[in-house]
Amino acid sequence: MSQVVLVEQHSVEATAQRNANLPLWQGAAIAALLLWLYAPTLSHLVLQWWHDPNFSHGFFVPLFSAFVLWQERSRLTALDLRPSWSGLAILFFGLSMLVIGRWGADIFLPRLSLLIVLAGLTILFLGWNFFRAILFPWAFLLLMIPIPAIIFNKITFPLQLLASKIASLSLAAMGVPVLREGNVIVLAAMRLEVAEACSGIRSLMSLLTLAVIYSYLVERRTAARLALALASIPIAVGANSVRIIGTGLLVQYWDPDRAEGYFHASWGLLIFVISLVMLYLVHRLICLIWPDEKEKA
Repeated sequence: MSQVVLVEQHSVEATAQRNANLPLWQGAAIAALLLWLYAPTLSHLVLQWWHDPNFSHGFFVPLFSAFVLWQERSRLTALDLRPSWSGLAILFFGLSMLVIGRWGADIFLPRLSLLIVLAGLTILFLGWNFFRAILFPWAFLLLMIPIPAIIFNKITFPLQLLASKIASLSLAAMGVPVLREGNVIVLAAMRLEVAEACSGIRSLMSLLTLAVIYSYLVERRTAARLALALASIPIAVGANSVRIIGTGLLVQYWDPDRAEGYFHASWGLLIFVISLVMLYLVHRLICLIWPDEKEKA
């Protein structure tokens, strides 16, 4: 038995030694080349994170991916590296996306091409086995790329209509005289427009990102992680509807001027905190209905 353990230990040590002997200059040269190719794309992406509140969560995405890779460093170091030439095709495809995006003055394709190029380089130099091991942190990077405007608009307007419909029905059930005209809620004191900023897309994207991070840190089951990520969508929509309902009640029973400014902004922060609490409660419910058998053992 001890012989088997020694053989396995020697195999792991040999693999780690072989991986450690990979030339570092290749990685440094490739990193410098990538930085040169994608410098305009990355700088524009960071500026959008900074100036667009809808995608300000993008700053946390690469940091968390880096954290996951650091946490898994021991397991990744022990993997047997089997470089594959199939990564060259993926690399070529990613670079083609970059060229097409630059020629077409598109910003989404070059950003997406960066992830494709990273996947191709990983498979080319480290192999499919290594790429499968880092699939989660690589896929999580997709959340740092802002949605294209044409898709973003198709998502936000239905969310505006849904939020205004839920709010108007709820206000009417509470005895508040209300008339809805599309995404405009007409009250006796004033008209409330559910604008793009109030559609809930901002809280939806942020909550989805935090839900993925939270589920990774507290859950080991893939199905439970997926359930938490999906649960963040109705939670964000419902919480945003509560915000609009609260604003309507504020207008009706207190002061219409309070619907704007500090109170309106503070409502958004409060509702987001409530969304996080609801996400935690959903997780507790999942654990209650479907307990983790490994934790019991």
